[in-house]
Amino acid sequence: MGYKARFRVWRGDDADGDLHDYTVEVNEGEVVLDVIHRLQATQAPDLAVRWNCKAGKCGSCSAEINGRPRLLCMTRMSTFTEAEIVTVTPMRTFPVIRDLVTDVSYNYQKAREVPAFRPPEDLAPGEYRMQQIDVQRSQEFRKCIECFLCQNTCHVVRDHEDNKTNFSGPRFLMRIAELDMHPLDTHDNRAQEAKEDHGLGFCNITKCCTEVCPEHIKITDNALIPLKERVADRSYDPLMRLFRKPKK
Repeated sequence: MGYKARFRVWRGDDADGDLHDYTVEVNEGEVVLDVIHRLQATQAPDLAVRWNCKAGKCGSCSAEINGRPRLLCMTRMSTFTEAEIVTVTPMRTFPVIRDLVTDVSYNYQKAREVPAFRPPEDLAPGEYRMQQIDVQRSQEFRKCIECFLCQNTCHVVRDHEDNKTNFSGPRFLMRIAELDMHPLDTHDNRAQEAKEDHGLGFCNITKCCTEVCPEHIKITDNALIPLKERVADRSYDPLMRLFRKPKK
């Protein structure tokens, strides 16, 4: 059975905008993105929204629904009551291009700043060998679809625009942690770079990034906290510092 839902959708650009009220039909089994598409087809043909796969795998349709960062295509209308007003707004951390579409180029800039995987020079492709436990550890982080919801909800950049220069955010600190754990990566200074170049110290492990991850990656527990521990060991543990001293 269908019903009429009340939607409140943000319309505008980075300079000016406001919430607009709509009443739109909802059918059984639909997600928020279905309703946004129906809204485009029937009432607001100029409404801008970014999407691609509609299967929770491309990360394109990130937005905020009733104030919570979510994927439009993975948020079922059945999670709301028929009387509830569903408010859809763009991700708050990034500049708005138009309506629900934001400029996420900050994330691609930070991605370019992370040094790539550096394999041993004496190994050719196809000769890499790893323990299964190391494979499994990396696989969790490789599930990331780069929806940037974790980046959006991280208060370090969400509430402090000036931190963007010095803080790469949970998605890319997780990437650094993944590479730092990789047994075949020969780039031996990743933890220190995380501290000095990517702002690891800004993270206060509130786990807000983990809470909004649609792939249920334990970003804080399995990536950021272990990375912080390795940085502390290498930078402040006197035994580790002594161990690193060159022999005379």
